[in-house]
Amino acid sequence: MFVWDARELNPEQAVAVEESSSVFLTACPGSGKTRTLTYKIAYELSRRTDKRIVVAITYTHRAADEIQERIEDMGVDTTGLWIGTIHSFCLEWIIKPYGIYHPELARGYRVLDKHDRELMLDRLCSAYRGITHWDCDYYFSDTGYHLGCTDTWKHEALHKILREYFLELAETHQIDFELILWHAHSLMRDQKQIAPLLSQVFSHIFVDEYQDTKQIQYCLLTAVLRAGAGRTKTFIVGDPNQEIFGSLGGYAISVADFRAQAGIPIKEMALNQNYRSSARIISHFSNFNVHATSIQSAGTNATFPSMVSYNQHVAHTDLHVELVRLIQVSLAAGHAPEEICVLAPWWVLLASTTRKLVAMLPNQQFDGPGLVPFSNNLDNFWFKLSKILLTESSPNMLVRRMRWARDVINDLGDFGIDTSRLTLRLLLKECNAISIDEVDGLTYLDQAFAELFERLGIDLDSFPPLLEHREAFFRSSHSRIERLKKDGASYINEVSFFRKVFRERTGITVSTIHGVKGAEFDVVIAFGLLEGMVPHFNEAASQVAARKLLYVIGSRARNHLHLISETGRPRGRNGCYVATEVLAECIFSYDAC
Repeated sequence: MFVWDARELNPEQAVAVEESSSVFLTACPGSGKTRTLTYKIAYELSRRTDKRIVVAITYTHRAADEIQERIEDMGVDTTGLWIGTIHSFCLEWIIKPYGIYHPELARGYRVLDKHDRELMLDRLCSAYRGITHWDCDYYFSDTGYHLGCTDTWKHEALHKILREYFLELAETHQIDFELILWHAHSLMRDQKQIAPLLSQVFSHIFVDEYQDTKQIQYCLLTAVLRAGAGRTKTFIVGDPNQEIFGSLGGYAISVADFRAQAGIPIKEMALNQNYRSSARIISHFSNFNVHATSIQSAGTNATFPSMVSYNQHVAHTDLHVELVRLIQVSLAAGHAPEEICVLAPWWVLLASTTRKLVAMLPNQQFDGPGLVPFSNNLDNFWFKLSKILLTESSPNMLVRRMRWARDVINDLGDFGIDTSRLTLRLLLKECNAISIDEVDGLTYLDQAFAELFERLGIDLDSFPPLLEHREAFFRSSHSRIERLKKDGASYINEVSFFRKVFRERTGITVSTIHGVKGAEFDVVIAFGLLEGMVPHFNEAASQVAARKLLYVIGSRARNHLHLISETGRPRGRNGCYVATEVLAECIFSYDAC
């Protein structure tokens, strides 16, 4: 039985972990949500009395890796755990075993690379004036697809474009990420045996970040819970105030609606103690609450004399000078580089700004966890293999690299390659033995892929699907690198930068607001807090969207928070962006900095 020291969990957390029924847990920022979720998974794994699987669904692959590693570090056996994103869940448990029953999947399928998707949509959009692939975002509910574009005058054309898009995907046996969810839902709906079978396989379904979950995803999960009639339990956790993926269909379901859909008893619980931020920082981001929640400052930082500043006067042309000043002040105060984060709403702002920061602070490293310089299609075989080839063999990375190796070997088997003699350690040994003196990142990967397959005795030309994945990986990577170079990141193609993607943070983090969810830092510096960016121009009329983004920004900080709405940033031909309205109108006693 998994046990813990009383100092490891507070009473709220311990009660949630030990609760025997299903739980709907609302957790404020810094309340130890991930710790509670991790301990709960470990607790249930240690109590397994049969061979049923514990399923944990996370918002990102990175979160899945971190949670599994924490559990393994506790000494808990994870052979009964499946953890990953909802898309991976649908592929693994629904589409792969039951896709043969779906007419668009029965003859095989390929998950469409993001770059190839954009090329296809741009080609289809070319017949329509003023419409690009950026307008074509959509998401599915259980009734069909919904457009993400708020410009209603474009909707008629967009429906025509998407009809052509869906038809072409069907004809070429391809699916995109949204279609993964739709086809999984269709299979669950039409093949009535799937939900009961899965309910017999799963003892628990854990859901992290429920506020970012889509309606169709809730349908998939509750179908299994309903079929299990209480034999499959759930533990769903999140914070409705951090719901910032609404434009993609994500929303925070109410406990009453979730109970009704799941058809099982679910106990509502809450974590209200913030162990991360000072009371002053909590008092600032609490101004942007959308859902009324009680947050108590409880950690060692509670009484820290935080500086909270808001600059509405710096010109956008002088922004990098101000950012450097704030970074230098933070470093001088003793904050480590990896505890400093620079945020902006869009990557295009960060790419050009990071180039200037690198030049002005040559002795500092800058890491962008979302600024992946090559194709980051997480289901592409070559992306999975690149994670092993770009990381070094070390005790700290062993568990993670072993898991990546298992994914690679499983994929090779799915492609029809005999892997009976290929063990995890053998694959890692052959990857570690590769030594290539090459500066360009893509050239390095190209040569490393070829050398590894030669070492393994696999003739790549004999497996066309692998070649298709390879072409998609490099086509998308070339396009991504050229775009990032154009935005000012001239260093982006260097293999040294490639290697930073999968290692632990070692420098100052640069990230979008969406990309930093779940993280925390001593110092948070956010710029681009402008109408049309925060909130996004697609949600320009929504103060609610702006409030949630500002809530996320503020709640990442432990000690200091610096907010910037720069002036004079051009918007179109004749205008400039203005400060985010709900921030500019917030009454707070800001510090001069």
